[in-house]
Amino acid sequence: MLTLIAGRLARCTGLFLASVVLSYALTSTALSPRAYFEDRQPPPPARAVDRELARLGVDDRTPLPERFGHWAARAARGDLGRTLDGGSVNAEFGRRVGVSVRLLLAGTLIGTALGVAAGVWAAVRRGRPADRALTVFSFAVLSIPTFVLALLLKTGALAVNRAAGSTVVRYTGERTPGLRGGWTVHLRDAAAHMLLPSLCVALAGIAFYSRYQRGATLDVLGADHLRTARAKGLTPGRAVLRHGLRISLVPSAALFSFGFLAVFTGAVFTERIFGWAGMGTWFMDSVEKGDVNSVMAVNVFAAALVLAAGLLADVVHAVLDPRVRRP
Repeated sequence: MLTLIAGRLARCTGLFLASVVLSYALTSTALSPRAYFEDRQPPPPARAVDRELARLGVDDRTPLPERFGHWAARAARGDLGRTLDGGSVNAEFGRRVGVSVRLLLAGTLIGTALGVAAGVWAAVRRGRPADRALTVFSFAVLSIPTFVLALLLKTGALAVNRAAGSTVVRYTGERTPGLRGGWTVHLRDAAAHMLLPSLCVALAGIAFYSRYQRGATLDVLGADHLRTARAKGLTPGRAVLRHGLRISLVPSAALFSFGFLAVFTGAVFTERIFGWAGMGTWFMDSVEKGDVNSVMAVNVFAAALVLAAGLLADVVHAVLDPRVRRP
């Protein structure tokens, strides 16, 4: 197992470095920090713009390899540079990363667990109304873009609050401004604000994983050892849980890293719509400004997160399938 993890870790490190190089090349080519200063009214002197861009390390007159070398040297020391507004990228990153991780972690865990459970449940009840209802639900959610789903949830929250005559469901922001009270009050308030964004992220995971888990479980249901277990008196559900769940989880574990990438992409819109000041909102604002250093900070975070999810998926796959651990 340690040899497997070491090999996967080395591969992830190489992929991470390659993604950083490609991200910087694309970001520096596509974005124009100079336009951010030149569009100001009144526009600053050209020499002042050149000095500021050179100070930030994003001067488009400097060759791209040289710019990347300066950025990489700072990043290796833990310095992600300065924003176009002169603030510290590190400080902004530290303020926002916790917001996104909290949302992604809650939504991903809930979506994955419920999706796998729903897939097994539907497979055992194949052809029944419950199975058909889950199929309709899954395809409906998968066919709706994330930002539309978020808007529908927000509209539903507004309708509930309007009917109740008070704010029953929190639909914007991470917490209530100016809230007073102990830590339990703030904890309940944070949980209330997290409900809709986490639900938006989790719904996509439930729909995605339930379809794959249903198919994988149906393949296992026809196996000889499952038929033997049922012949001994176990119900289909108990037979799957005791003797088939581990095998049927292998395909879902392999898909985890790809699904996590989709979850992260959807969370960008979710944060924007629900007013969460996380990495997704920062990314969209930075792209609009042409802030290369800030966009690179988000790209590095996304690459590390997705590769970590892939590494975790490989480890889970090895735990579920002993054959993978063999050299």
